[in-house]
Amino acid sequence: MANQYVDLETLKFLLYKVNNLQDVLDQERYAEYDQESVEMMLNSVKDFSDKELYPYFREMDEQPAHFKDGEIVVHPQVLKFMKAGGEMGLIASSFSYEHGGMQMPAMAAHASAFIQDAANNHLPGYIGLTVGSAELIAHFGSQQLKETYLPNMLSGKWGGTMCLTEPQAGSSLSDITTSATPDGDTYKIHGQKIFISGGDYQGAENIVHLVLARIKGAPAGTKGISLFVVPKNKPTAEGGLTPNDVTVVADFEKMGQRGYCTTHLFFGDKENCEGWLVGEANQGLKYMFLMMNGARIGVGRGAAAIASAAYQASLNYANERPQGRKLTSTGKKDANQEQTLIINHADVRRMLLLQKVITEGAQSLVLLTAKYHDLSIASATAEEREKYRLLLEIMTPLVKTYPSEAGIVSVNNGVQVLGGYGFCSEYILQQYLRDIRISAIYEGTTGIQSQDLLGRKVTMDNGKALQLLSEEITNTIKASMVHDSLKPYAKKLGGKLELTQQVLQSLMGFAMKGDYQRFLADATPFMEFFSTIVQSWLWLNIGLEAQNALVMGNNDHSAEFYESKIHAMEFYFKYELPKTSGLAEILMDNEKALTIGTDKEVFI
Repeated sequence: MANQYVDLETLKFLLYKVNNLQDVLDQERYAEYDQESVEMMLNSVKDFSDKELYPYFREMDEQPAHFKDGEIVVHPQVLKFMKAGGEMGLIASSFSYEHGGMQMPAMAAHASAFIQDAANNHLPGYIGLTVGSAELIAHFGSQQLKETYLPNMLSGKWGGTMCLTEPQAGSSLSDITTSATPDGDTYKIHGQKIFISGGDYQGAENIVHLVLARIKGAPAGTKGISLFVVPKNKPTAEGGLTPNDVTVVADFEKMGQRGYCTTHLFFGDKENCEGWLVGEANQGLKYMFLMMNGARIGVGRGAAAIASAAYQASLNYANERPQGRKLTSTGKKDANQEQTLIINHADVRRMLLLQKVITEGAQSLVLLTAKYHDLSIASATAEEREKYRLLLEIMTPLVKTYPSEAGIVSVNNGVQVLGGYGFCSEYILQQYLRDIRISAIYEGTTGIQSQDLLGRKVTMDNGKALQLLSEEITNTIKASMVHDSLKPYAKKLGGKLELTQQVLQSLMGFAMKGDYQRFLADATPFMEFFSTIVQSWLWLNIGLEAQNALVMGNNDHSAEFYESKIHAMEFYFKYELPKTSGLAEILMDNEKALTIGTDKEVFI
C-alpha cells in the first residue's frame, strides 16, 4: 500500500480556513508568526515524519518496549526522536519566550503534532509527557526549579512524566497513599505509581517525574494532595547527577502502542527519594488538572491522527483491490465483466465515508479547541479571555472523548474494508485498531469525561459555557442560511439545539431533586448525544467554508476538493446526526428509569 498516513491538504484547510488560524495570529502574543512561517513548519515536520517516524511504525510494534535487568528497553528511535524534538523545537514550541520556548500558537503546535501522531503514534507521547511535566514546573514551580529543570527538558536532554495513578486507587485520586515527609528543604517521597507513560527507558540521562503525594498530616481526600518534582537522578552542585532512589518495577505489556513504554515505579524503596514541592502544599490536584486540558486535547488529537492514518490505508486498499462486479440497473451482475475495484461497491463507499467524516470532523474539533485555548490566554480583554476559557472548558471533555470513541468505530470500519486481510498482521489496519483502543482510557476514561461534561461543564457558571457554545453554533446556522443548498442542514441543526434543551430539562429534574446518582447515570449516552450534535455543527462549518469558496471562485483548492467536503457534510447529516433522536429517547425515558442509577438491586 502507498506510504500515505495524513491528508495534509485537508489539515491545512481545516487549520487556515475553517477554523481561521489568522484570528489567533492577530493576537499580540503571536505577533512573530504568520501563515507562511506556520506553513514552513508544517512542511518541515511532514518531511521529518516521512523519514524518522513512519518508517519505524511497524518495527516498534514488532519490537516493543520491555523490562529487562531492571531497565526499560525501548526502540533506539526513541532517543533519536527526543533529541530531534529538542533541536527542532517540537518540545519548546508552545512555551513562552521567558521560559525558553517558541511561544507558538497551540493551533499550530497541535497541527504539527497531528502529523507526527499519524506517522507513528508510538513516539510523540514521549515528547507530550515531557511537555506536560515541564509546563507544570513553568507555571507553578519556584525560580530554582525552573532554572534546574526546564532547559534540559525543553532541549530533549531529559524526559518528563506525570505520576498520578496508584495500584489501589486507579482513577480515584482521593485514595492515593504516596507520602511526602518534610526533610529540611525537601521531602522524602515513598510510594508506588502505575501506568506511567514514558516513565523510564534505557539510555535516558534523566527522567523528571511530577508526582502527586500526600504530606504527613494533610487533609483526607483530594484536598490533601500536593505536587512534587521527583527526578530519577538528582542534579548535584557540581553539575552532575546522582541516583534518587526511583526504581523501575516493571513495564506493562499492552495490546497496542507497544513501542510507548508504560511503567510501574517505586519511589523510596531505600527511604532515600527526595522530592521538591511545587507551589503550595495541598494544591497539587488543582495544579495537575490545570495542565490536563492540554493533555486531553493531546489524547483526542492522537486518536484523530490514528483514525486518519487508518482511513488513508483503507482508502488506498479500496482503490487497488479488485473484487466482484458492479450491480447493473437491473440488480444483476454480468459475470463476463472484469472485476471492479471494491471502492465501487456501495457498502465499501459507505464505510469509507464514515471514516472520512469521523476523522476530518475530529481534526476540526481538535483545532477549534486549541484555538479556544490560544484565545483564552491571548485575547486583548479580560471579557474575551473569560469567554474562550469557558468554551475551552466545555469542549475539553468532548475533544478527548469523541475522537477516541468514534475513532475506534472509524478504524474498525477500516478493518472491515479490507475484509479478511484487515485481520492479518501483513496489513497495517489491525495495528491501528490495537493502537487506538487506549485513547478512550488515557487521561480519564470515557465515563469520567462524560460525568465531567454533564455534571460540571454543562452546569458551570449557571450554564454560561453551554450558552456561549450555543451562540457559536447559532452563528454558523445563520451564516449557512444564505445558501439554499445548506438551509436544510442548518434547520436540522437548529432543531437538534432545541432537542438538547429538552434533554437537559429532563435530566436537570433529577439534579434539582438532589438525585445526582440518577442525574449522572446516563452521562455517557449524553456525551454521545452532545458530541454528535457538536460534530454536525463542525461539519456545517466545513460545508459553509467549502460552499463560500465555490461561490467566490476561490482556487486555493480544486472544485473537486470543496465538493468532496460538502458531500461528506451531507453524509454526516444523513447517517450520523439522526442517531441523536434515539439517544434523546433513552435520556428522557424517565417513566421506567434504568436501575443502574438507583440503589435498587441490579442483576448483571
